[in-house]
Amino acid sequence: MCGSVGFIDENDQTYDHRATIVAMANAIAHRGPDSEGYFSDGRAALGFRRLAIIDLAGANQPLYNENRSLVLVFNGEIYNYQELRRQLIAAGHTFSTQGDAEVMLHGFEQWGEGVLDRLRACSRSLCIAQPQESFSARATPSASSPSTMPWKASASCSAPRSRG
Repeated sequence: MCGSVGFIDENDQTYDHRATIVAMANAIAHRGPDSEGYFSDGRAALGFRRLAIIDLAGANQPLYNENRSLVLVFNGEIYNYQELRRQLIAAGHTFSTQGDAEVMLHGFEQWGEGVLDRLRACSRSLCIAQPQESFSARATPSASSPSTMPWKASASCSAPRSRG
């Protein structure tokens, strides 16, 4: 099931972003009992709770690209990730996991938002941040109908809580 949370704070940097994102992720702990991960750079924070399905031990999130200029929190499944992974490796990308989410990270790096057109996926949330620079978040109910949610101060990207 997994779950992701996040926020951008462009105005008030006086509170503890790390503690806030951990508390947000703890609120969805039921969505991902296998691992948790966090990113915070003083402006943006991302959190992730993982239910391990692919690459059980290695695909913990957040994920970073080779030079750590991009960070990703992804909740979903990419059905054609192996094909895209081969294309990205041929283009010179280095992978640190065997999971499907890392394809989204390197795909964004390679093709920008065009990566969404290449996916056969069922995804509930995706958050990509360029640390200390601009931010992007996408909520993509299906690969055929991506919707854009630009982040602004106090906006969040999170999966709905299951009630049953």
